[in-house]
Amino acid sequence: MRLITYSQDGTAQIGVRQNDRVIPVANIDVDLPTSIRQLLAEDKLSLLAEKLENYQGESIELAGIKFLPLIPEPGKIICIGRNYAAHAAEGGAAVPDYPEIFYRGSTSLIAHEAPIIAPQCSDKLDYEGEFVFVVGKTCRHVSEADALDYIAGYSLFNDATLRDYQRFSSQWTIGKNFDDTGAFGPELVTSDELPEGMAGQTLTTTLNGQIMQSASIDDLVFPVCSLVAILSECMTLEPGDVVVTGTPAGVGYARKPPIWMKAGDTIEIAVEGLGKLTNKVEDEVI
Repeated sequence: MRLITYSQDGTAQIGVRQNDRVIPVANIDVDLPTSIRQLLAEDKLSLLAEKLENYQGESIELAGIKFLPLIPEPGKIICIGRNYAAHAAEGGAAVPDYPEIFYRGSTSLIAHEAPIIAPQCSDKLDYEGEFVFVVGKTCRHVSEADALDYIAGYSLFNDATLRDYQRFSSQWTIGKNFDDTGAFGPELVTSDELPEGMAGQTLTTTLNGQIMQSASIDDLVFPVCSLVAILSECMTLEPGDVVVTGTPAGVGYARKPPIWMKAGDTIEIAVEGLGKLTNKVEDEVI
């Protein structure tokens, strides 16, 4: 299944995308949860899939949808830094022995097709194309062998970063949490439709039609199963938690001269099977 979160009459809804149409989940069964996070928390994903098989009702055009961030308020947004060896190298860093872990807050999230906001205080807005996995079941102390059983599905993310603010302290948090910089979506593709752990897929980032990043997901230093095991060693992972897995080489700050995103730019993140996450950049208006 391919689930989206969208706005209808000012209210957040979830739907199942089928080609160029969307079936509102509320049309399938009015008693099903109205958010992806709650759908996972109540363990209703398989029930939705079962009811969808026999659904003969109405759908709406995808083209008319106003997307919202896939999970607008996750319990956790856990981000992994330097998780591709080539990206670590382009920044002059060694490959980490343990994941570089930081958090994002929900106020930084935006949807597919929403604008990334370039703040007035900095001109060093960088792109970071990534894929995410979404936790489907509560887990703690999970082995790598069992890790994929706890993943509901995958999506795309742009971990847009203010590089000067990122380096103002030894912690990266502030540069990663400006409002309206974390593009998330467009859809949650359930694990059964994809290779295990996204193995063999390629991630690309395109800025104004030019490919800036292209890497195999197999190049991850800490693959999906390792991240679940490592994170669940210290914290309880809960349904709807989002893990942003890291960006490959080719980011703007490492280029000579650096390339920064600016108003009018279009940035696209793509992975086979996950579609394309597209956002334009606009200047902040205070």
